Amino acid sequence: MTRILESSDAPSAGADTKPQLMKAIAVFPGRPDSVHLAQLPKPRVSDIPGGRGVLVKVLRVGVDGTDKEINAAEYGAAPEGYDFLVTGHESFGRVEAVGENVTELRPGDYVVATVRRPGKSLYDLIGTYDMTTDDTYFERGINLRHGYLTEYYVDDPEYIVKVPAGLKQVGVLLEPLTVVEKGITQAYEIQRRLRVWRPRRAAVVGAGTVGLLATLVLRLRGLEVTTFGRTPRPYLNSDLVEALGARYETTVDLPLVEGARKHGPFDLIFEATGFSPIAFEAMQALGKNGVLVLSSVTGGDRKVEIPSDRINLEFVLGNKVMVGTVNANREYFETGVRDMAHSEADYPGWLARLLTHPVKGLENYAELFDKLTHAKGAIKVYMQVAED
Repeated sequence: MTRILESSDAPSAGADTKPQLMKAIAVFPGRPDSVHLAQLPKPRVSDIPGGRGVLVKVLRVGVDGTDKEINAAEYGAAPEGYDFLVTGHESFGRVEAVGENVTELRPGDYVVATVRRPGKSLYDLIGTYDMTTDDTYFERGINLRHGYLTEYYVDDPEYIVKVPAGLKQVGVLLEPLTVVEKGITQAYEIQRRLRVWRPRRAAVVGAGTVGLLATLVLRLRGLEVTTFGRTPRPYLNSDLVEALGARYETTVDLPLVEGARKHGPFDLIFEATGFSPIAFEAMQALGKNGVLVLSSVTGGDRKVEIPSDRINLEFVLGNKVMVGTVNANREYFETGVRDMAHSEADYPGWLARLLTHPVKGLENYAELFDKLTHAKGAIKVYMQVAED
């Protein structure tokens, strides 16, 4: 369906100025399968106070399981004053205009916007809003803030990260990369407790977009990496793993715990499967003084039987750590840009191979979500909103 925004749905643009409307892909939160084409006012630089507005033309937006789950009404909430939520949190665009007090960016710059916006906790106030302790959180395209599956957005430069022109073809991958950057950085930060921690072997569990990006980042840091997936090799994902000089194993032939005996011990395991029981297998596969990073967000009420005494004993006696990663603040976006550049130097063209399923034009939202749900062999499904 197509929804036309009524004047009562959003703040007025002024009695003497009729707002210019733009298209957006949106859902009605709480209503399953409600994705539709909406219209809302085109934003203006002046929408951000203090002359700090940055108007961005959206070029590409990636979609993932989060967008699928929001359309399934598993979570998500509309911004105040709206009954719909514009989806899409993996943005890439070009600056169109800036406010008079913006010095960090200029028209023509390529940019990616962060997702989380600050609340009221201490962590929000110091810029680590991805670590908020607030019960209510604000995420563009996910909860209480419109996302990027639209023609334009405006924001403060605090939340907009410049991407070099040489990375414009792959810049839409930056947001999922930041989840990896945060998890791996946090692992190293945690292990400062050991005075010296030089991990040699890592495992990545899951060979989807995030798993492949985790394999990349760990290889860029010089680790020997074994990536576990369900699909037997050869296929595109296993080829991508091996192109990085990493090892691909299928859990059908080599379960994770057995893989740890064969290729470990694993100093770091990055879990990216979306399948919660694998976390307990990963806990058993982790080596002494190791860190397990969990990146899957899983719903439902699945239950499994585990050797809890053994896991507990080995974690305590082995000084092991488990930590979660979700979302990211500006620091990890900037780290991601550097690693993208490093990747293009060491593995030219590798990132572009992840962009498997494009869809052109916001009006083709049904095709976008159909590919997200059903496309075989998809690594990254994305919307080409506009040409550069």
